[in-house]
Amino acid sequence: MVIESLLHIATEGAWAEAITQGAYSADSLSTEGFIHCSTPSQVVWVANNRFRGRTDLVLLHIDPSKIDVEIRYENLEGGRELFPHVYGPIPVAAIVEVTPFQPSVDGSFSPQQS
Repeated sequence: MVIESLLHIATEGAWAEAITQGAYSADSLSTEGFIHCSTPSQVVWVANNRFRGRTDLVLLHIDPSKIDVEIRYENLEGGRELFPHVYGPIPVAAIVEVTPFQPSVDGSFSPQQS
């Protein structure tokens, strides 16, 4: 199976910290054991459900072939869609692009922004 690129919504501050640390670790890594990610087709839905109106976000574009920890596609919240979860820190070298991720005036995100 070919794993498509992964996306992760991060704050600008968390990304700045990752650069100094050499790896990105979301809070969920310590609280849940993994970092929540999305596929390109899922990221706008996630943004609108979890980050509506936030203006301090960036989108991390991740090359899964550069990650040496387990990536599992799972749904742990009872839905039908599987989401990629990264079971360890993501090396900065695996993040191939970082783009600003700003909502529209009404606070919603759209596909054009991802």
